Amino acid sequence: MKNINILLMVFLIIFTTAITAQIYTPKDEEVCKSKFEFAADKKLADEPIGDVIAAIGKSFLGTEYVAHTLEKGKNETLVINLTGLDCTTFLENCLTFARCIKEHKTSFKDYEKELTKIRYRNGKIDQYPSRLHYFSDWIYNNEKKGIVKNISKGIGGSPLKFNVDFMTTHPDSYVQLKDDPAFIPVIRKQEEAINKREYYYIPKDSVERVESKIHSGDLIAITSNVKGLDINHVGIAVKMDDRRIHFMHAPDVGYKVQITPEPFADYLMKFKKDTGIMVLRALEPK
Repeated sequence: MKNINILLMVFLIIFTTAITAQIYTPKDEEVCKSKFEFAADKKLADEPIGDVIAAIGKSFLGTEYVAHTLEKGKNETLVINLTGLDCTTFLENCLTFARCIKEHKTSFKDYEKELTKIRYRNGKIDQYPSRLHYFSDWIYNNEKKGIVKNISKGIGGSPLKFNVDFMTTHPDSYVQLKDDPAFIPVIRKQEEAINKREYYYIPKDSVERVESKIHSGDLIAITSNVKGLDINHVGIAVKMDDRRIHFMHAPDVGYKVQITPEPFADYLMKFKKDTGIMVLRALEPK
């Protein structure tokens, strides 16, 4: 009986460690495997990374939008949900799969490791503030890692300064900040760092003019005029049969991952809170 109890304790320790390290279901593992099988069948590893991102994005078309997928409990964990996506997790997953495919690292563990690297500050999970919450910070940190390059300036962008403070002025909107107010000063320092940086963006009335410089598979961040925010929405550029750039994204609750029927430049003009775009190009893994 004593030996059984010891074995039970060891199992509980291992199981607890596993569930606090990441959250996913067997269905997520199935979807992950299917993406890598799809990539092998299409020989995507031989293609430029932007084309791989676009192809993986198209394989997610029809996936349900699910909000707040990453907000799972007080302790920050790697949350994987491949059956329901919001705009950021859609973009992150397309980039993650593309990088794994290009590096010929196609196990579920490889996928977990790469997703962690992209989603978290310096690739390490260390409580709630380590997640890259503001997408402008996501851009900055993933440029430092050599994962993406912000090409907005190079294609004719204008300088842009952010004044973010939405998280610290609306802590009740975030479960983790509500439960642990000690995180608020940490997030505030991150906001201050963002506000000191200079970014570049393409004003929305100039997007059509620079469209030829945007490639399929480029990552798009839509800038915001909402007080305290930096980015309203993110997605992926795709060139369609009309030879125009369209926008592939997870739009909102009640919708599925889709490609805009109209060119992206026209789509942008429909939303007053959207001011323009930042364009990121994924770099080939070394």
